[in-house]
Amino acid sequence: MSKTTSGLPVQLIVAASVAWAVLSLLFFLLFSVPLPGQGRPEWYGISTYVLETVAILAAALLCLRNWRSPQIVSGRTVWLLLGLGMLSYFVGNLLLGQWEIGWGNSPDVSPADLFFLLMYVLVGIGMVLAIASRRLNLAPLQWVILLGIGVLGIVISWFIYNSEVTGDALRLNAPAYAQESPAEAPAPAPEAPADAPLEAPAVSAPEPNVPMAADESASRAPAWAISLDEALAPYSDIVGLFYVVSDILLLLAASALLLAFWGGRFSQSWRFIAAAAICFYIADMWFLYATSNIEDYQTGALPEVFWIFSGCLFAIGAALEYDLSGRSRRTTRRRA
Repeated sequence: MSKTTSGLPVQLIVAASVAWAVLSLLFFLLFSVPLPGQGRPEWYGISTYVLETVAILAAALLCLRNWRSPQIVSGRTVWLLLGLGMLSYFVGNLLLGQWEIGWGNSPDVSPADLFFLLMYVLVGIGMVLAIASRRLNLAPLQWVILLGIGVLGIVISWFIYNSEVTGDALRLNAPAYAQESPAEAPAPAPEAPADAPLEAPAVSAPEPNVPMAADESASRAPAWAISLDEALAPYSDIVGLFYVVSDILLLLAASALLLAFWGGRFSQSWRFIAAAAICFYIADMWFLYATSNIEDYQTGALPEVFWIFSGCLFAIGAALEYDLSGRSRRTTRRRA
């Protein structure tokens, strides 16, 4: 049985990653839909952050372990960049969790975005270096497929990024006959006789379960965090556009990885890395759609489980690459 440096068999790492992904999917399926008239409870948000953060941290540690191994075949620099990218995403996720759950603040741009954007840069460069090491030589049909995937990604991202249709807009544009007719005015009350005693006006009791003010939860954030959010708010459009462009480039890099590592002994690990990038693209596109079309969107919807899938797939790919590199070097020494 193949083992890692720490003594963990690669089969155990793969099984644990798959189990974590299945557990996360079941958790989202069971609890992601809130009860009518209620939001998602705080414990649900904390649980989703834990599931995602653990997966990303495991992927970062396994990628950095590949970087420290002198026997890795695909290049230590590649895995250093992938590991730092996952680590940057891990830090960003911690910051975002503090902003959203700890302080109840959901700004358009937060310091977490800096680490998320850095992740795109590091992981993107790492994937490009991995592709370059294979000296990609695609057939004309493969170039057409890659171009088609790029065009499709651009079209999807453009429609989502420029979408302004919300549920409220749909209701406002509904035909007149679909809207509720105004209620008829109540008949005037009969006048009281002149000699009747005057009654004191009834004082209505306060309504129970009055909802909390929308900005009350934001008061938990310290003053410096609120000031920082206000300072970063003007850059929301630029940051959003950078996310869209980065997602398209990530999708292209994943597709090129699938084509470059389609065959060969070390193709299996990089197919998992490509699948991880595609899962990341799916989750990002959903989040872009939700924040653009759903008013007061709360994180934790079912499609966000693809972020967890991405971390699990990165971990599996890193573990398989380490195992295959170790076995390849041992086989070479025996033949020598």
